[in-house]
Amino acid sequence: MAHALIAGGGIGGLATALAIARCGHRVTVLEREDTFAEIGSGIQLAPNGFHALNLLGVGQDVRDRAVFVDELRLMDGLTSEKIVGMPVKERYRQRFGNPYAVVHRRDLHGPLLSACRASEGIELVASAAVQRYVQKPASVTVTTADGRTFTGDLLVGADGIRSTVRAHLVRDGAPRVCGHTIYRSVIPIEKVPRRLRWNVVTLWAGPAWHFVHYIIGRGEYLNLAATLDDGARESVSGRPVRRAVVLSRFQELGETARLLLELGEHWRQWVLCDRDPVDVWTDGRVALMGDAAHPMLQYAAQGACQALEDAVVLGDVLADATADDVAQRLEEYNAVRRERTARTQLLAREMGTRVYHPAGEEAQARTAMLRSLTEDDLYEKVHWLHGARDFTRSRRP
Repeated sequence: MAHALIAGGGIGGLATALAIARCGHRVTVLEREDTFAEIGSGIQLAPNGFHALNLLGVGQDVRDRAVFVDELRLMDGLTSEKIVGMPVKERYRQRFGNPYAVVHRRDLHGPLLSACRASEGIELVASAAVQRYVQKPASVTVTTADGRTFTGDLLVGADGIRSTVRAHLVRDGAPRVCGHTIYRSVIPIEKVPRRLRWNVVTLWAGPAWHFVHYIIGRGEYLNLAATLDDGARESVSGRPVRRAVVLSRFQELGETARLLLELGEHWRQWVLCDRDPVDVWTDGRVALMGDAAHPMLQYAAQGACQALEDAVVLGDVLADATADDVAQRLEEYNAVRRERTARTQLLAREMGTRVYHPAGEEAQARTAMLRSLTEDDLYEKVHWLHGARDFTRSRRP
């Protein structure tokens, strides 16, 4: 039995803790905040994410809190015309083995946290911000900001896009500021006219901007997210912003989308960041996962799903590992995951520029191409991403 240290108690860190503990190993999760909680708003879960959650034993708990949408719909944000829609009801579920759903982030984090608390093999330590680590041939020791030390057989950095573990391991500096500002608001569904309470993930695309909305919180809230390619260079995270500012930045929105945007209140803004893919995110007994390893823009709606996949692969490769096997097994995890996650990172960037934000002739070409696709064509395009199952299998002989 090995002892795993995990830096970060968010979705990825807790999923990793469950995956490793379910193999019989001992796990200590070190969370920088004084409580284990998830901030943020809505999140999308494709079938590959649910497949990972099922393997972690919390799939049904998340389903009980989810909203199962009928369609992923792309609209022309200027004309209010429908460009394309991909149904995600029964036929989609039969093909990919699981549903497509949207949840509040806390409705994903909560079941993972409850399962970790119920596990005898997992210790949760709050107010423990990992500051540095030191490896020895047979162990790794982390030091927290308040001077405590924890020693284990391996360390997993699940501490997000500004990962302290990554800073020591990859040494590639700050994340790339992509120049897109996103404004987020969550409003009670009672504020939304009944005719606009669509059970659909809807994206209104315009020149250098887009606006997304969908129902979350078991049908009690509408999640709003408006993104502008404004060339922002300063990293911003969760800064409050006045409603009038948000409305002034999306004046081109068509009537229906504008009505929904105007319902938003208590807006907050972020400037989006990601990183270029890297081939190596392990070093001896230390590995990265999720946003610490391969942070991506939200445009493919796969950040959480890829972190969940990472978790189950880590559990898989460590399943029968001894303390002496750890470094080799972490290299295998890296080898299994790097190509798929890099492809997803680059897809997310491409979707932002070529699908959501084009203007003029490029937007017309985008619309013509998408309208030419059948339902089966759309399913085939996402099959590699939504339909993945082999990410759960170790590639060890």
